Amino acid sequence: MTDNTFPNDLTKNPRGMIQRALNKLQSSWRTIVILIPFIWLSLFFLAPFFIVGKISLAELAISSPPFTKMIEWKDSGIITIRLIFDNFIYIFEDPLYLRTYMNSLRISITSTIICLFIGYPIAYGIVRSGPVVKKLLLFAIILPFWTSFLLRVYAWMGLLSDQGTINNLLISMGFIDDPIKMLYTEFAVFVGIVYTYLPFMILPLYANMEKLDSTLNEAAADLGAGPVVTFFRITLPLTIPGIIAGSLLVFIPATGEYVIPDLLGGGNVQMIGRLLYNEFARNVDWPVACAVAIVLLLLLVLPMAIYQHYQGKAAEE
Repeated sequence: MTDNTFPNDLTKNPRGMIQRALNKLQSSWRTIVILIPFIWLSLFFLAPFFIVGKISLAELAISSPPFTKMIEWKDSGIITIRLIFDNFIYIFEDPLYLRTYMNSLRISITSTIICLFIGYPIAYGIVRSGPVVKKLLLFAIILPFWTSFLLRVYAWMGLLSDQGTINNLLISMGFIDDPIKMLYTEFAVFVGIVYTYLPFMILPLYANMEKLDSTLNEAAADLGAGPVVTFFRITLPLTIPGIIAGSLLVFIPATGEYVIPDLLGGGNVQMIGRLLYNEFARNVDWPVACAVAIVLLLLLVLPMAIYQHYQGKAAEE
């Protein structure tokens, strides 16, 4: 009697085996794709974060580098670990650091709000414009990135100085008699931050508005809703993701900004970026500087993490 059964699954169902092999390959490829950004973040975010955190728990020392070691090996084979929290205590006890944190947050939040009020109508107008005009407007938004950031800040110094273009123009037109003090003031810092980071607000808003379904506005109009009601009931709620993305792209770098307050503020506007520079370069106090950076990072990351947590819960519901 001949046995016609095949012991090998490949002979019985070759298509099934091929499909399982493809599924396994797809799963492995998905793991690789996820692993690449994880490795990138580990190397360029987590590793520097732990290094900065280690230095923040050290003590200032006259050595190179200028801080004590966290882990020391004794001749007797004993390992000693020293964690010093005096740097964080010093930050919270000294009012200078608290004032600087609050001033940085105030300037960055105000600049973000100004960018939102300016950028939202611009993004809305770009979406509503024709194909040719839309490309030209987007090109105009991206064009400043072709010029050096430092060069653009220096250009604003020439515009805002006492003998600069703006004051000379106002005097020649008869609006003022004496130059207005604009450079080396908080106003100049606001101008520089808003000008620099405005494209980071416009582009996410544009990308979000471009995906909106225009038939929703038509349906609202058919139901009797006016333009104002349609905007506040339909357009604005649907563009909240773009508002959040643009606000984060402006708020986070503006909080730690150093070049704009240093050049346009002239040292008169104290922000956390300049304070970090002073601690690292002038005071050569790396532990305190790293502690300042850790507190700043927590101030920026924790609200975002809490928001993402509650947003994920809302999406699940």
